[in-house]
Amino acid sequence: MAAQDHVPRLAVLIDADNASARIVDGLFAEIAKIGEASVRRIYGDFSSTRLKAWTDRLQGHGIMPHQTFAYTTGKNASDIALVIDAMDLLHSGRFDGFCLVSSDSDFTSLAARIREQGLDVYGFGEQKTPESFRQACKRFIYTENLIPEAPAADEPNKPDERPKSIVQSPLKAVPLISRALAQFDADDDWVALGGVGQRLATLSPDFDPRSYGSAKLRDLVEKSGAFELKQEGGRAIYIRLKPKGKRAGETRAPR
Repeated sequence: MAAQDHVPRLAVLIDADNASARIVDGLFAEIAKIGEASVRRIYGDFSSTRLKAWTDRLQGHGIMPHQTFAYTTGKNASDIALVIDAMDLLHSGRFDGFCLVSSDSDFTSLAARIREQGLDVYGFGEQKTPESFRQACKRFIYTENLIPEAPAADEPNKPDERPKSIVQSPLKAVPLISRALAQFDADDDWVALGGVGQRLATLSPDFDPRSYGSAKLRDLVEKSGAFELKQEGGRAIYIRLKPKGKRAGETRAPR
């Protein structure tokens, strides 16, 4: 297989105490965009009824449970077991990256250590996840974006599980997108949208158009009303900041 066809091998390690079972379908769909989930492990005290939702979904996704009994209150044996396994997997040399599923800042050092070894770390957690853990990852995906949206018309009795607080105004993304644009040296101010997307991921590992109610970066850019887009050759899309007076919410001063 050619090098460019290599599919990254990923180790997926889930902290059951700090991740909702509702995300499982969306989680593995998201991971499939990154690479192959070669190892799928979850850590927690599955003798507790609190983790029954996870227990019911493990088999459907081939997740191997690692039982850690809570012998002492306040001591998180699950975290320790996850870190030990991560180190063993890291030094096996068989993986290209790790997916750490937790909203716990205790995994900040683990993420940093794995990246020091030259492997990618993808974090998955709630919006409440401390910034230290989010910034330690190459990319951080909010799990609120992985929960199913509102039920379809033919499913009136299905609950809408996705928290509405996750969605922010597209205008909130304008400063970050503008900052990414400013880092390019373009004579005519037009910059390839794909390059801007890559720069955004570097500037802010937790950037995600879905957090602003948009499926793709192009949709977010259009909704913000602060940028202009053009397409050349039927494929490449370029972006630039709109001149002042043309941006959403702005009006030209009378002459």
